[in-house]
Amino acid sequence: MPQRKEYAGIDYFRLIAAFLVVAIHTSPLAGLNETADFVLTRVLARVAVPFFFMVSGFFLLSKTEAEKLNFYGLAVLLKKTAFLYGIAILLYLPLNIYAGTLGEWRYLPNLLKDIVFDGTFYHLWYLPAAIFGACIAWLLLKRLPSRQAFIISLILYIVGLFGDSYYGISEKIPFLKAVYQNLFWFSDYTRNGLFFAPVFFMLGALLARQTKRIPLKTCLIGLAVSFVFMLTEGLLLHGFKLPKHDSMYLMLLPCMFFLFQSLHFWKGKNPKYLRNLSMLIYLIHPAVIVVVRGFAKATGLQRLLIDNSVIHYLAVASGSFAAAIVLVMILDRKRTHQSNSRQRHQDRVWAEINMRNLRHNVQVLRDALPVGCEIMAVIKANAYGHGAAGISAYLHRIGVDSVAVATIDEAIYLRKKGTKGEILILGYTSEARTSELFRYRLSQTVVDAEHARELNRFGKPIQIHIKVDTGMNRLGENYRHGSEIASIFDCENLKVRGIFSHMSVSDSTKTGHVAFTKAQIEHFYELLDRLKAKHIQLPKIHIQSSYGVLHYPELQCGYARIGIALYGVLSTFDAQTKCALDLRPVLALKSKVVLARTIESGESVGYGREFVAEQETKVAVISIGYADGFPRSLSTGKGHVLIHGCRAPIIGRICMDQLMADVTGLPAIKRGDVVTLIGKDGSEEITAEQVAVNAGTITNELLSRLSDRLERVFLDL
Repeated sequence: MPQRKEYAGIDYFRLIAAFLVVAIHTSPLAGLNETADFVLTRVLARVAVPFFFMVSGFFLLSKTEAEKLNFYGLAVLLKKTAFLYGIAILLYLPLNIYAGTLGEWRYLPNLLKDIVFDGTFYHLWYLPAAIFGACIAWLLLKRLPSRQAFIISLILYIVGLFGDSYYGISEKIPFLKAVYQNLFWFSDYTRNGLFFAPVFFMLGALLARQTKRIPLKTCLIGLAVSFVFMLTEGLLLHGFKLPKHDSMYLMLLPCMFFLFQSLHFWKGKNPKYLRNLSMLIYLIHPAVIVVVRGFAKATGLQRLLIDNSVIHYLAVASGSFAAAIVLVMILDRKRTHQSNSRQRHQDRVWAEINMRNLRHNVQVLRDALPVGCEIMAVIKANAYGHGAAGISAYLHRIGVDSVAVATIDEAIYLRKKGTKGEILILGYTSEARTSELFRYRLSQTVVDAEHARELNRFGKPIQIHIKVDTGMNRLGENYRHGSEIASIFDCENLKVRGIFSHMSVSDSTKTGHVAFTKAQIEHFYELLDRLKAKHIQLPKIHIQSSYGVLHYPELQCGYARIGIALYGVLSTFDAQTKCALDLRPVLALKSKVVLARTIESGESVGYGREFVAEQETKVAVISIGYADGFPRSLSTGKGHVLIHGCRAPIIGRICMDQLMADVTGLPAIKRGDVVTLIGKDGSEEITAEQVAVNAGTITNELLSRLSDRLERVFLDL
């Protein structure tokens, strides 16, 4: 599947920004030229922290005004930031004790001021600022239109500006001086989460919501011009000795706007570790400064490691980078150990469900949809084998509040498991079960006008979506029957929440199929126009499924019903799509070796003696079979498994509860070894698409047939 590397520039600039922060605290050019050092550390490097705020706003607050901001994303950010802040407070506590700060903290207001606004160490102000800034920006966008929310955050920034770089002006006006003196009683600086951070969170959010990008050339010219003006502004303010601090400039806002836009054009791979690496460098570099200075003093190398400002910066930067790399490796090893530990505790066969990949897929698909179009997650057939209850609960947490299933029993199961929001039943439900639709607050697909009249007879309000047949000739009232469809809106007990159709060959790029799909789309929208001509208020419309989004993302709908793509796979191995998205597989299927034995030449394996050894062969018996949903058609060499990062062919017929693999030549296969049937093991990978092709089917069938005997293990919740 083609990969779309959209945020490589953002991820790489995180690292650059971290090193700019190190420069602020080490003044690398101070020993060479004070003006040059001022330009580097007090102007250029001032883009670093706003950039971090913008990144958080870009990913946290990306929903449009037509969509609802979900609290879960904010809660995750607050939890992670608070955890980091707590760790950092403990890390720097010995230095606080050494510096005598504990004496100041005996006075409770000083302690609260440092924890809430200023940070307990000089660089830690960023973490409480991120918490406050995120909350303020989230609340503004939750309650106000984007433009008004941005204006309020801009006013806060301007208020902060006159307590920072422009404080010299405020100081000359008695009233303003008194106001800021009172503010400084709560916080030593206006560079904090109240005045500084919100506008950059907001700017990141607005850039995430924009539908049209500025050309790269315009971005670069805008960046160059705004930086020149910011440099001029900084030098003038410094020359007139106006700043109390110099974190906030008027021209910093346009500079950040054009910088962030420019980074979107930086293509390439974006290693995940860069995100953790940059934050670790930010957090630990003051400790490295202390270590470098202590080492220099102990070895008599002060002139080299401290007095030489360039060498001092390089020593701190490289030391921070090395320490951060080590910490990232330790964290990754810990995650791997936890994953292996989970695998050791699995008894027979299980599916690992990677929620981080699910969250990623949701974000990528949201980005592909037009403004105002929401995802309706299709979680029928046990969420395509992924575990419907767990998937539904997690989707709700990340802001997907509408789901679709095939049957009323699937819908009731989800409601009983706590699924909130709308649950749409895509299949037929008989009149006899209408009371359950009402009781469990379910939305029912009306398959034709007669079905609508049957449901209406119940006498109590039932939520429905009208299905329109535009050429598939399955469910739905024919699009030509405009009067019949219009009559459904007149049913007094039916609350029409949606009207939709389904495209039968939207996955195909063949000329005839594309023409047929476009005809279906045209029929659907022509019907909608006829309904509007009858003064019918249209509910939410939806016609795209997964391939509808991948081939026709431009359609203006209220919902996109996304199924297979949500789980990071496509229906076939060689699918070519107009919109190439970076979708990541959510499911990995794993089992264990229960027996390893060696057979002689001429001996057979399994039912029907379909495999007969031609030489001494080592056989692994693996505890998964077709009753678990693994296709029997993969018998006798058509399928493979991964053990110890190596491929091993399936031999003999797949049984109901076991299968056998030829592991001759593989290292030390023993009982309890983990076997991967779908997913990665080392550098090797077996994708669901590959398994489906070898089994003569599509991934939709392969995954949805995975049995309830499989335990679903949800990772990265």
